[in-house]
Amino acid sequence: MLVSKQDLKKLMKDKLHKAGLNELHADGVADVLLHADLRGVHSHGAMRVEYYAERIAKGGINVDPEFTFKQTGPSTAVFDGDNGAGHVAAKEAMDEAIKMAKENGIATVGVRRISHSGSLSYFVQQAAKENMIGISVCQSDPMVVPFGGAEPYYGTNPIAFAAPGEDGEHITFDMATTVQAWGKILHARSKNEAIPEGWAVDENGENTTDPFDVKALLPIAGPKGYGLMMMVDILSGVLLGLPFGNKTSSMYHDLSEGRNLGQLHIVINPEYFTNLKEFKQNITKTMNDLNSIKPAKGFDHVSYPGQRSAEREKKQEANGIEIVDDIYEYLASDVVHNNAYDDKDPFAK
Repeated sequence: MLVSKQDLKKLMKDKLHKAGLNELHADGVADVLLHADLRGVHSHGAMRVEYYAERIAKGGINVDPEFTFKQTGPSTAVFDGDNGAGHVAAKEAMDEAIKMAKENGIATVGVRRISHSGSLSYFVQQAAKENMIGISVCQSDPMVVPFGGAEPYYGTNPIAFAAPGEDGEHITFDMATTVQAWGKILHARSKNEAIPEGWAVDENGENTTDPFDVKALLPIAGPKGYGLMMMVDILSGVLLGLPFGNKTSSMYHDLSEGRNLGQLHIVINPEYFTNLKEFKQNITKTMNDLNSIKPAKGFDHVSYPGQRSAEREKKQEANGIEIVDDIYEYLASDVVHNNAYDDKDPFAK
């Protein structure tokens, strides 16, 4: 069903507040989730609320965290999230990184001990809106077979990037280092739809198109994606002294415990490298150049990274966001959660 962005955000905020988050943090989490749904990334939007609500209610997300920010050098810092809401901690850490980059040209901020933080495009766009380049990487559940392997070791370990163009436009990408994010499998399950071949494998390591038969995901471009997910794990786990690889905590294991996840923000101030006005003009020229490329057979046009999501966002802001009926009914109900996720096998049907 179609839901306005105002109504959807209120439903999500109210549910998270009812689960135990204070109003400010509930609003912050709902804002990141709304961003994902507006851009059509439903795997990181409203469908996640019940999981968060259960983890909050059971104590696995700290509802009264003591965030700390420690600058360790002119352009480096560590933000400790005290296992509070990851969306809020990551947003505040990016705010700090932007301040540092404005003063020193570049900033690298490690974000330690947080819960799942949602769609990374939200955080890199924070930087782009301040005329900065934003890069963010984070850990996730070990559910990906390494190239040549038969059992999971790394997570989907996403990478996001944004840079500002003219007139408030941004070039943005947010990608898992797997062919698809696990949330896309969950979304296919919620709609009872098949997934494309090459996304995932079954218990025998064979390709499957049935989202309910998935037992592991595949790295994008084989060994190249495998190398990228290793890089992300080192930058957001090993570098920050956190559990890494297959020791990274599972989203569904013991919802009463904090996840201790890591994330890394890098912010670059273009003014320290070139003329900002020319930089933004050239980003816009890049967008226009890509749009003008002759399309291949089967394509109407070439989009620049993030363009379709941005177009979808504008459309859904005007017309409403398409939400699965079951998810809407849960959000509109008095139920906090249905005890559906604790110690759940993430690959269970």
